[in-house]
Amino acid sequence: MDAVALQLEQRALQAERTQRVFITDCEGPISRNDNAYELAEHFIPDGGTFFALVSRYDDVEADIVKKPGYKAGDTLRLILPFLRGFGATNEKMEEFSAKNILLVPGAKETLQFVRSTMPSFMVSTSYQQYMRALCNAVGFPFKDVYCTELNLNKYRISRRETEELKLLKEEIVAMPMIEISENAISIDDFSERDRQTIQRLDEIFWEKISDMESGKMLREVNPVGGFEKANAVKDIMEKTGCKPRDTMYVGDSITDVQSFQLVRESDGLTVSFNGNSYAIREAEIAVLSDNASVTSVLAEVFNHYGRKGVLGLVREWSYSGLKRYCSPVLQSQISQLYPKTLPKVEIINSANKERLMRESTAFRKTVRGEAVGGLG
Repeated sequence: MDAVALQLEQRALQAERTQRVFITDCEGPISRNDNAYELAEHFIPDGGTFFALVSRYDDVEADIVKKPGYKAGDTLRLILPFLRGFGATNEKMEEFSAKNILLVPGAKETLQFVRSTMPSFMVSTSYQQYMRALCNAVGFPFKDVYCTELNLNKYRISRRETEELKLLKEEIVAMPMIEISENAISIDDFSERDRQTIQRLDEIFWEKISDMESGKMLREVNPVGGFEKANAVKDIMEKTGCKPRDTMYVGDSITDVQSFQLVRESDGLTVSFNGNSYAIREAEIAVLSDNASVTSVLAEVFNHYGRKGVLGLVREWSYSGLKRYCSPVLQSQISQLYPKTLPKVEIINSANKERLMRESTAFRKTVRGEAVGGLG
């Protein structure tokens, strides 16, 4: 073959090269933080207990009640009047976040590696103050991040309203934790005690606080969770010209459900990284790992061979499989990290879904801690 013919063939191959895109949630796959929980714990007395109950209420509203206009992750607007009432500001939030970033081992290297191979984005429910701090820490461009926009400083709360919010906080932390049955599909599936708790939280957030000056936060702040994450994924596809089947999405929680559904229904690749039961329920591949380098492996194979290539690797998840599908650099890296046993990576199916829900939920608590790992 002469030089001209060879050049034409190379151009043809390049033209046929599929453009793929990598999208990941932040908290879980990249960091071990739950920044909103940590902010509540830092600024609000008994803030951990407060946040856990509001987060459980969020799961009920988003997944069971399906309140119109409500989405998973709206916990981040429900807690804002209380954060502001207890003295949080934009500057204090960003300062606290920057000092308390907890990365999943290998996350910085993974982001750098994947960004060098294909367009990469983070889609996170987290406040922008945290995401700016995290991007600075890992060298990821903030322009490629979708997150919850927040200017907390513009909201002014009177002393009288602050005292009322503090009393409501005391009432909330005294409430019993809501228990969600795996089979719950309506509010009638909850105990009488839990129904009373949910009803009272409805009154607090949608009647009392909504009528306060701080109720503006509930109306004006729009967390990027649930369907808003899916909208972000659609926007990324439009901007990059990438088709859904050429999209890889990595998530770990209830806020990723609609994004998983969007990508998976179009034959894209969906990965639960140390996910809870909501993530395992919707994703195609489950990863249980204490290091983000596994994501590098899956992303590299996806970029070269697409979803079918990744499924092929996972079906024969082994050191020999890595040699077959991965570059020598990643083979060496994974072998050094895991010289004896590879982390668990499985295709989720009807036969193993219940088991993986239990195992992944338990494993995520070992990586992120009992309190954060137990959140929806």
